[in-house]
Amino acid sequence: GFKIIYEEPALNLVVLVTNGPTSITLWQTDQPVQNNKHTASYPIFRTREAEKIKQSLQERGVKTDEVIDDGFVKYFFFYDPDGNVLEACQVHG
Repeated sequence: GFKIIYEEPALNLVVLVTNGPTSITLWQTDQPVQNNKHTASYPIFRTREAEKIKQSLQERGVKTDEVIDDGFVKYFFFYDPDGNVLEACQVHG
């Protein structure tokens, strides 16, 4: 659901607006990328409703993991079409 605010086809680059103070820049590459959610750096999106966001992503065909609630935060991992890991996190309180 993010909107494209800049696109540079010659560089295979796109910038997305997140409706907050942060944008996301994505590059397409033909180089091999190895993803591991336990060792990779990845964006974490703060949300007020983890369960609702997870459901919305699933309805759009996005692969998601189970929601984890550790008493402090409720979060889940999800994946872009290339398998890159992202996280949505709801802070309790």
